Amino acid sequence: MTIKKTCFLLLLILATSPVFAGGLLTNTNQSVHFLRNPARDASTEIDAVYTNPAGLSLLTDGFHLSLTNQSAFQTREITSTFSSFANNGGSATKEFKGEASAPVIPSFQLAYKKDRFVISAGFAISGGGGKATFNHGLASFEAPISLIPKMLENKGVPTTAYSVDEFMEGRQFIFGFQLNGTYKINDMFSGALGMRLNIVNNAYKGHLRNIQINPVHPTLNPTGATISANTFFSNAATAAQGASNSLAPIITAGYGSYTMSQLVSAGVLTSAQVTQLSTGLGQNVSSLQASQVQSAYNTAAATYTASAKATADKELDCTQTGWGVTPIIGLNYHYAGLNIGAKYEFITKLNIQNNTTVDDTGMFADGVNTPSDIPAYLAVGAEYQLCKKWKVSGGYHHFFDSDAKMANDKQKFINGGVNEFLFGSEYQINDMFLVSAGGQITRTGVTDNYQSDMSFSLSSYSVGFGGAINVSPKMRLNLAYFFTNYNKWTKTSSNYNGTTFAGTDVFYRTNKVFGIGLDYKF
Repeated sequence: MTIKKTCFLLLLILATSPVFAGGLLTNTNQSVHFLRNPARDASTEIDAVYTNPAGLSLLTDGFHLSLTNQSAFQTREITSTFSSFANNGGSATKEFKGEASAPVIPSFQLAYKKDRFVISAGFAISGGGGKATFNHGLASFEAPISLIPKMLENKGVPTTAYSVDEFMEGRQFIFGFQLNGTYKINDMFSGALGMRLNIVNNAYKGHLRNIQINPVHPTLNPTGATISANTFFSNAATAAQGASNSLAPIITAGYGSYTMSQLVSAGVLTSAQVTQLSTGLGQNVSSLQASQVQSAYNTAAATYTASAKATADKELDCTQTGWGVTPIIGLNYHYAGLNIGAKYEFITKLNIQNNTTVDDTGMFADGVNTPSDIPAYLAVGAEYQLCKKWKVSGGYHHFFDSDAKMANDKQKFINGGVNEFLFGSEYQINDMFLVSAGGQITRTGVTDNYQSDMSFSLSSYSVGFGGAINVSPKMRLNLAYFFTNYNKWTKTSSNYNGTTFAGTDVFYRTNKVFGIGLDYKF
């Protein structure tokens, strides 16, 4: 019997994706201002340190500071249907749910303007942003394990059930430190140059333990009791090797070409011994030569040994680190009540290195580097002052994901990248209170081959709303709530997770973010 190698924690690096808005590897909600109105690409306020660096030329002279905390909560839900899952609980359909939470996500923007010049800096979680926990693993872990009863049945060993203890947890952060310089060319145009230092800090832990099965085997498990799969296969390997060893003297004595029946007639073996050898292989060996039987037992011993290794407990404890620099250019146009901003972030070449404490999977060797480029990103936007109190805005984002190198060349399964369309409005009720709201439509560029339960991208729409309170002439309090509704994606495969059998996954997410922040100028 052959057990397919368990794909425990396959590419766990991709198991936790951002709990933020933005592309596959990029966070765009880096301040509370975005949460209450996502269309910020033409901003001329302090959040423009990230959204529109060239627009900072329209700040008043002096220092401007913004502090934000976001609390983000996301669920990742995969509903998987695979016939062999029925041997673990009775249903072929299982739900694998992961929860990602990041209650404290700090960021700040700081700018100093003097005449035509602005120097600005910022810090935010530019990628990743939380911890995801799958208490019951994922379908890609369980699907190969679920085949054990089927494969034992095919070898004449009745087996009707399996169970397994699965767990995985991943934490993923990219800390972004940004520095910009802005220059006001004339009353209408200004430009900006900047850079962001991205520092990766990921951590992954998981285990696959205690795989249990209930095979009915005449010598190894005659009652069909639930038994450790590792123990069963280890015992089977020992028994097969013992049978092979028992034939060695016979073959050495020159009887290798004799059939089992001939050996019985010659008095070398008894009928009971031949029956026992037949039972061990699950087939009648009377007509087989002694050398053929020994070869079959050697093969069985090797297979059972591999199966025992595949079903042994596995642990993973790995952190990953890396860094890369993102060059940034920006341009702003301002005339009367109209402001237009544009920003382009160049691709960030990034490799992340494994720092592995334990890796029983053999897939996260210590010191190995994995490509994880941050894609180039284009943002353009406009805002227009309809009247003294009312302003509307819109924007467009494109992430060049297919040009960014990813683990296992997954970028080949992306048609261009993510596109986002943003719109918003804000209204100044009086000197103290402002309200704002907006939305974002996201259209993913991934294909069916990109999607897996460890890394999937979904089209969505998001809504954010909130307001601001002028606590004093120099201080403003911002409050916001932002949520995303995702489209479900159904993927049906004829080779489900490499099992050669058909199966289906339905991918879904939920996402909500709360934000609070203070703006201060001095």
